[in-house]
Amino acid sequence: MTTRLRVAIIGAGIGGNHMIAYAKLAHLFEVRYICDLNIERAQPVADLMPGCRAITDMGEAFADPDIDLIDNCLPPHLHAPITLAALEAGKNVICEKPLSGSLADVDRMAEAAGRSGKQVFPVFQYRYGSGYRAAHALKAKGLLGKAYTLSLETHWQRGADYYAAKWRGTWKGELGGAIVSHACHIHNLATHLAGDVVEVAALLDTRVNPIETEDCGAIIMRTADGALVTSSITLGAAGNTSRFRACFEHVMMTSDTEAYHIGGGNWTFLATDPVRQAEIDAIVALYPDTDRRFTGMFTDIHAYLTEGKDVFLPTMAEGRHSVELMTAIYESDRSRKFVKLPLAPDHPLAGGWLPG
Repeated sequence: MTTRLRVAIIGAGIGGNHMIAYAKLAHLFEVRYICDLNIERAQPVADLMPGCRAITDMGEAFADPDIDLIDNCLPPHLHAPITLAALEAGKNVICEKPLSGSLADVDRMAEAAGRSGKQVFPVFQYRYGSGYRAAHALKAKGLLGKAYTLSLETHWQRGADYYAAKWRGTWKGELGGAIVSHACHIHNLATHLAGDVVEVAALLDTRVNPIETEDCGAIIMRTADGALVTSSITLGAAGNTSRFRACFEHVMMTSDTEAYHIGGGNWTFLATDPVRQAEIDAIVALYPDTDRRFTGMFTDIHAYLTEGKDVFLPTMAEGRHSVELMTAIYESDRSRKFVKLPLAPDHPLAGGWLPG
């Protein structure tokens, strides 16, 4: 008989999207609570799963001994403190991006997870899709060869409606701008496929909206595998599109442009040697577009916690590198210099990149 994990979602914003995935996976998960200070926003989310209660006090969920998993969907400035509190309560945690606004907080979270024997799962759901899964399978089989270049585009449209939530577009609430809340996903796809970033140079600007944080960026990176990466970011596009394009020694791949599911959809894979195209196509065909985004990630979390399966999950180390890359990008923009990674433990921004 399949063990159903019992979940409490904290935050009914993006938590509503998480609940939709849990409802599709009701044979694996039972969501007992959806917690939000706005009970009128929480109740429709609770109604998506029978038996779920909308509450305003997260302490009730933390104190419930039956809860296996806290799903932290609060605004970014609350990710670290609430994750630490959940670990202290003896719960496993799913934490939306970014894990925190500082490397020091991420390290505290890792230490707390080690002490409690519980897990923290960073959210990088874009890798759950047929296109990216096929790309990773080609890498695992040694068919990609040397990484040459990757071109990343995060061209989204964000205006007054998006920034109506007062914490958005602020350093204190969102902990940053487009590199924190938007481009982090496609950056994770690049590092997962071509190695952690070891060198970065960045230019950031606020050109679209009257906000505190950046909404445009141009970034160049070198990864541990030697790949040269460019990342173009704007929140002033016509609509929302993302694109991932990579040239490897043996294969060139190009994603579809669906912003919220760039890992899925119609990726193209072209062999540099046409003789090998059939071999590439046969592997790509093994990955239909199922278990998209949150459903795929939550299915893997269930397999990990109940069976210990070695699955495709984002790791705490990846969450830390994502925060480390954000730190380096902000340093580079402010110093107008290349920044090398990993950053030293005593790096000036290890305690956070917020201005002042």
